[in-house]
Amino acid sequence: MSHDYRPGDVLLLECPFTETAVTGVTPYYVSVRWPWLEVDPQVENIRWNGRRALPTPAAQEWEVFRTQPAETTLEPGDTCLVGVPATTVHVHAVHRFDPPLATGMLPRPASYLEVLRQGETHDPCLEDQGYTIDPAGGEPIRIELFFRPYAFLELGDEVADRNGRAWRFDAAWNWHPFEGEQSRTPTWPLRLITRHGDPTPKQAEEVARATAAGSHSDELERWSALTHARPVAYQQ
Repeated sequence: MSHDYRPGDVLLLECPFTETAVTGVTPYYVSVRWPWLEVDPQVENIRWNGRRALPTPAAQEWEVFRTQPAETTLEPGDTCLVGVPATTVHVHAVHRFDPPLATGMLPRPASYLEVLRQGETHDPCLEDQGYTIDPAGGEPIRIELFFRPYAFLELGDEVADRNGRAWRFDAAWNWHPFEGEQSRTPTWPLRLITRHGDPTPKQAEEVARATAAGSHSDELERWSALTHARPVAYQQ
């Protein structure tokens, strides 16, 4: 299923386990032949060897791809399976590339999703916290959009809340009041002011109906129950 993913999305990832061969083993990594991607012959400064290193528990790194049997039981020359067990993640950032990014592998990614695992809140002090996924890449990852906070709004929408304050919606946890006073979040119900210009009656009615009951806190509570994380101001 294809979606225009956005920060805050809660996703369920899964990839069928596929047979491959173990090419190397260290205390921290197990290298396997990567069964899905191809070498990009037009990229001269990046020469991918067709293998990928997966961390063992000793490496203390998060990786969505795992082996069966487990990495710690494998030896060079072994045959194993590699894939993604059902894994819940949430999107921290979406990166788009035009033209597609040259990585040394084919297909070249036109976008990356930067995701965090359950229980992990983004820490701006950490450089390599997120995990990147090409949602349309050669690896047959099934991505299910499990929950999208404020699914009835589009990025850039402008709304007025119950108190008459006007806001711009930039992400589920990233609201900007027009008057510049940085005070919390809009109070439901919401009235759609603009969406690429004047909203259609149907668009305005959908937002009004979706926010007739409930609150921002309800959206946050549902999101937190799935992610086990705290919200931050997401990047787009």
